[in-house]
Amino acid sequence: MSQDHYKDKLSPEAYAVCRLAATERPFTGKYNDHWLEGSYHCACCERPLFSSVTKFNAGCGWPSFYDCLDDNVAYLEDLTHNMVRVEIQCKHCDSHLGHVFDDGPAPTGKRYCVNSLSLIFEQEL
Repeated sequence: MSQDHYKDKLSPEAYAVCRLAATERPFTGKYNDHWLEGSYHCACCERPLFSSVTKFNAGCGWPSFYDCLDDNVAYLEDLTHNMVRVEIQCKHCDSHLGHVFDDGPAPTGKRYCVNSLSLIFEQEL
């Protein structure tokens, strides 16, 4: 898809996060304190990325998950802001999701720290 397609599909804020790797301010995202059962999908291509079953309260200000769905997440080295981190992107459309850290709960020990603006929630019926 072209960048114009995403500019038309997304809000300016979501475009900045998803396509330009911006970060929403902590504790402002609509899914930070969101506990309905269902799945979280990519805001750009709508692929399923995370299940509410793996969501937990990390207290960091962004939705956090200890695992992803169906190998739909890509991992890239991120050396910005004088840090070494692992960026996570949607494997299908390269949308920026956030970062993954090794300080999460069992069983994976991972914390997928995700921008709400990069997600669409689909409630389980």
